[in-house]
Amino acid sequence: MTIYNLPRPLRVGFACNADTFARMADAEAIEALQSLGSFEHHLCDEPSSWDEAPPENSAAIDQLVAFAGKLDALLVCHGSPRLTGAILDRLPNLKFIAEVEGDRFSQRIDVEAAAARGVTVVDTTNGSSYPVAEWALAMAMIGLRNAGALFRRLIAGEVPFQKWEDRVADPGFNGELTGRSVGLIGAGYIGRRLIELLQPFQTDIFAFDPYAPRVLADIYDITLTSLEQVMDCDVVISLVPLTPETKGMIGEKELNLLRPRSVFVNVSRGAVVDQAALIRRLKRGDVIASLDVFDPEPLEADSPLRQMSNVFLTPHIAGVTAPCGPRFLTLAADEIARKFAGHRTRHDLVPRAGVKS
Repeated sequence: MTIYNLPRPLRVGFACNADTFARMADAEAIEALQSLGSFEHHLCDEPSSWDEAPPENSAAIDQLVAFAGKLDALLVCHGSPRLTGAILDRLPNLKFIAEVEGDRFSQRIDVEAAAARGVTVVDTTNGSSYPVAEWALAMAMIGLRNAGALFRRLIAGEVPFQKWEDRVADPGFNGELTGRSVGLIGAGYIGRRLIELLQPFQTDIFAFDPYAPRVLADIYDITLTSLEQVMDCDVVISLVPLTPETKGMIGEKELNLLRPRSVFVNVSRGAVVDQAALIRRLKRGDVIASLDVFDPEPLEADSPLRQMSNVFLTPHIAGVTAPCGPRFLTLAADEIARKFAGHRTRHDLVPRAGVKS
């Protein structure tokens, strides 16, 4: 954490339910927040959904306003009421709000109302980008080595390689990551972290992200290109959030662009991919998929994906690790320090009406 010169001790509060506080507020996270000035927790238990704003509850709102009346910065998460313009009008001292998990598309905060009142709003959900990037790398390597199929065979009691020719014939025989082409669908927080992890492997990285600034290509020495070009890489990794724009964006046409012996990894959201089309592509047997997400979830018990030897499956674990919770809070503490020291924040939350996270 960079040390910033704050003009005065700040008053910081965190509004969330008991389970969220217990999961996130470890000693390191609390110390980071207390280093800014005073820190308090407000227990609230409003309904929390990934897709919908909590319903308005006047009693819960009054309690939150009483708690936050003198705060400089307020962190919110699961359990908090939605912060509307009417609520912000009752909190004239508040200059900073952080949503710390799962609300990249502003279900719990009226971002436009906050901006109109000069309140900075950030989102530190990117704290889970670290393990997602790690698991994407692992899934790519597992796919390249055909490790999912080999695991199935070993568990079944087989001896996969009884002679040298068996090894040579296995897709994993040429499965080194070093020097291969890697295509990223999405170059946001997860993508940029993954690019850093890929550096020792000397890969050629191609990324499709129409919202990525061109300067990223120069900073990370990658090629920004079309989705069609990305799908033609040795390894293709889906990293985009689920939005109306990305739902079903990887369909029959795109999946048919996968080259033989390539690996397709999905650690984003299952509905980004047309799952029926993916199953049809995998049935041809010439590509390998490493999948952490599905549509629907959990994956149906009778899904063909469960039986395919060229598919490696995990149950949506990429971004769910113990260090994520405290990291959400320490990232928020960093942002608060930047804001009140007179610097620009890094993780501003922008409104995305009607968009699912």
